[in-house]
Amino acid sequence: MKTVQRPRLTVVSASLLAAAVLALSACTTLTPVPVTEAALAETNAADRNAMRQNVEPINGPLTLDEAMARALKYNLDRRARLMEEALALRQLDTTQLDMLPRLMAQAGYGHRSVERATFSSPFSPTFGPTATDSSFSAAPNHNTFDLGVTWSLLDVGMGHYVARQQADRVLIAVEKRRKAMHLLMQDVRTAYWRAASAQKLRDEVDRTIKLAEEALTDSRKVETERVRSPIDALRYQRQLLENLRLLEAINQELLSAQVDLASLINAPLGQDIAIADTEVSTHSGSTAVTLPLAKLEEVALRNNADLRESHYNARIAREETRKVMVRMFPNVSFNYSLNYDSDKFLVDRNWQEAGLQLSFNLMNLLTGPAQMKLAEAGVALADQRRMATQMAVLTQVHLARLQLINARNQFDRAEEVYATDRRITELMRNRESVQAASKLDRVGNETSAILSLLRRYQALAQVQVAESRLLAQLGVEPRIGSTDTLSLQDLTTQLKGHTGWTTLKSEVAP
Repeated sequence: MKTVQRPRLTVVSASLLAAAVLALSACTTLTPVPVTEAALAETNAADRNAMRQNVEPINGPLTLDEAMARALKYNLDRRARLMEEALALRQLDTTQLDMLPRLMAQAGYGHRSVERATFSSPFSPTFGPTATDSSFSAAPNHNTFDLGVTWSLLDVGMGHYVARQQADRVLIAVEKRRKAMHLLMQDVRTAYWRAASAQKLRDEVDRTIKLAEEALTDSRKVETERVRSPIDALRYQRQLLENLRLLEAINQELLSAQVDLASLINAPLGQDIAIADTEVSTHSGSTAVTLPLAKLEEVALRNNADLRESHYNARIAREETRKVMVRMFPNVSFNYSLNYDSDKFLVDRNWQEAGLQLSFNLMNLLTGPAQMKLAEAGVALADQRRMATQMAVLTQVHLARLQLINARNQFDRAEEVYATDRRITELMRNRESVQAASKLDRVGNETSAILSLLRRYQALAQVQVAESRLLAQLGVEPRIGSTDTLSLQDLTTQLKGHTGWTTLKSEVAP
């Protein structure tokens, strides 16, 4: 044994100085850095190129089936929904990895300002050490390395139920994507027929506006020359101005149709989209009208996206109660590690360690009942929301069916009104040609015919929207493949041959 000579303490060690510098740097205030105009312009240009990437140009007149295919394949919001679904699936993969054992690699460096010395003589509880001899037991500077595996039974149990919850969240993302697809198809049908009516009415509206302005100019000239009574001329002008106001309102309403359709199908906003001159049968949804309501309710309860989502949320709530129960059990953990220490005073610098540990959080005895009540309340809330969703879905099925019947009746009536106004307009044109009618009469009848045609297309759009709404509530959609792998032409063909109504027929087939 030798007497340990304790070294003198330095005023400030290098490690303390480094720690002080790091602490001061952490307290430094960060200044917000706004995006520069150059970086913003570069990002915007890259985003515009990415939006238009792999989007086929529109060649020829656009049909409704192609418009829906373009929306399903190129719509930016739908792409975001698909990415959300893919992200949820990747989160499921990472959640399952949490059940694996933990493999930890560590390295460290130890420093003491003085050597570690210990007394080897007997120790008296009253007087302390009985001798002054001591010895070194550790080097002042040494490196440590270890590689260990830790496996916890509680982590495995919790990871199992977390993974099951994440799997249900993947299915919820699928249902949200289905619901977004239903809403997108509704919007496309509405925008398509608005664009069709705009294309059909554009020339007639412009021609009638020009005719009304000519009649207004003639009337003002007659008023100035006092050929007719001033009050008659003013009344004549007022009727013309009223017709002009209606025509300009129609023109303004139709101007935005092309922009809305281009936005939905991810086409250039300034492009003039030619709409195919085709008619769609308004009786394609006759299957839903003739089927018993009990059959429609059965299909909706089986396929509705909102209702299926509420079922998955209820399952997630039930898994939460199982997680609470798992947390209340004792935890068993096992660890094994390979270790190395460069301490020169050690006899064996390499060694292995293994251990088994049993632990239990005694606070669970107090907090466990409250946590269970909270989890059970979440289950009750999820069940109540599912029942409320079921009632809402059944109500919407009944309403959507009535709206479809009403929309078809309204279209039939609008068709009759338009046919009558068109015949009146032709008669007034013939009468004007033989000077038996004034320009005011012709302008008024032309305006009425344009309004009737506009209402006809609006009624046709409402029939399409009502059909889409009923299909959405029933939870049926066209049976198509992956929009990423299918070409635009193949997707258009599938949408034309496998509509939601064919899917509904197969759903209710005996």
